[in-house]
Amino acid sequence: MTPDLDRIKAEIADSFDEELEMQLEEDRLDDLVAEGMEPTGATLDRKVYFRELFRLQHELVRLQDWVQYKKLKVVVLFEGRDSAGKGGAIKRVTQRLNPRVCRVVALPAPTERERNQWYFQRYAAHLPTAGEMVLFDRSWYNRAGVERVMGFCSPDELEEFFRSVPEFEHMLVRSGIILIKYWFSITDEEQEFRFQMRIADPLKQWKLSPMDLESRVHWEDYTRAKEEMLERTHSAHAPWWVVQAVDKKKARLNCIAHLLAQIPYEDAPKTEIELPERMRHEDYLRKPVPAELYVPEVY
Repeated sequence: MTPDLDRIKAEIADSFDEELEMQLEEDRLDDLVAEGMEPTGATLDRKVYFRELFRLQHELVRLQDWVQYKKLKVVVLFEGRDSAGKGGAIKRVTQRLNPRVCRVVALPAPTERERNQWYFQRYAAHLPTAGEMVLFDRSWYNRAGVERVMGFCSPDELEEFFRSVPEFEHMLVRSGIILIKYWFSITDEEQEFRFQMRIADPLKQWKLSPMDLESRVHWEDYTRAKEEMLERTHSAHAPWWVVQAVDKKKARLNCIAHLLAQIPYEDAPKTEIELPERMRHEDYLRKPVPAELYVPEVY
């Protein structure tokens, strides 16, 4: 497949937007657009995207404060194929939040010790305490996906997982944890396009692992695994929510908006903050910093 030029430009523009999102202030957006930063034909879409993203991120801050105030425990699972956009969505959720309140868990392959533990043990160690939100960038559903497809677990271990996971999640919910599960869905063609873009971009090649490349070979196997996973682990107490993720910007906004709707929240009461007066000591004389300690001012 040879992607058209417009698609490639849009993908590159999205990479630039990742940097812009961290720098733009909402009241500067109109000025930046007026100065000609927007490419022809994309002004409205990107402008709407930024406005909605900033608005939703403001609401995420309100949610974070409410979670902390009410001592809630929130777990959000992000699952999907390689390059489906899970990481990008997580980045937008956490971008303006306090990492002490909202943290991301992305576990590596299990160690030998972990492989011989109860399967859920290493995930349980990362569950939230009161006043915390934990986002899992892949979760215990690895067993129903990559472990199953790549032969890292036996059929008996897989079947035990399917028997245990509803009980495990029901236990989490009964204990007071708010559990939300997202599956990011993309097409075969879109995954190929994103992989090709990563191959062509030296700044993104690190995102492609040998396992990612192998996943292209097993597209249909992953599809079968996903279908059974959704069928057997969707429940009233822990439902799955599918995010249409071919359009990354829409996927991020839709996911954040849906997440906000899952947890009723209000403005948490706050104490007024006053900056205290600086303490000064008459006998203190500031010493000069040796010139050799300074970082060279190349720029």
